[in-house]
Amino acid sequence: MSLRLETDRLVIRHLEQSDAKMVHELAGSEEVARTTLSIPHPYPEGAAGEWIESTLRDAEKGECYTFAIVKKEDEELMGCMSLLVSKIHKRAELGYWFGHPYWGQGFATEAARRIVAFGFEELGLNRIFAMAMTKNTASYKVMRKVGMKHEGTFPQHVLKWGSFEDIEFYGLTRADYEKNLQANTK
Repeated sequence: MSLRLETDRLVIRHLEQSDAKMVHELAGSEEVARTTLSIPHPYPEGAAGEWIESTLRDAEKGECYTFAIVKKEDEELMGCMSLLVSKIHKRAELGYWFGHPYWGQGFATEAARRIVAFGFEELGLNRIFAMAMTKNTASYKVMRKVGMKHEGTFPQHVLKWGSFEDIEFYGLTRADYEKNLQANTK
């Protein structure tokens, strides 16, 4: 199974073993790990290759679609974005991280728009949600820009590096996604 999505500036594709070195380098940065829920720091040697293999198995089963986000111009890996699917509930959790050099340039928003469209239009989902630590304002700004609505703040919801962190939850239903599409085409 090979998925390839595109936007104006990006190619969104499955991860490949050749991405392991850049995944290790970018995700291994303390700035990235500090505000993500599941990235360890320091990033263990060999973990990127194992993780990439697991993403390919999960995609084959339709359980999680994890994409490499790369620049169209040079195929440079900038980060990853995924949809963790609950088939029975027709919903998915959107998750993402980008390497520090690519922050603040609109790449996450551009990729998220395309992946949200993929979720609703190609996977037939009814709902997509996402969450971020309260201190990661850039992440939930992306959620807002793709049309998600704030659904709540969960105090001390996760334990990260010995501290309990508050989490912001955002979500988007198919009906709201379709309304947003209609409003943008008028």
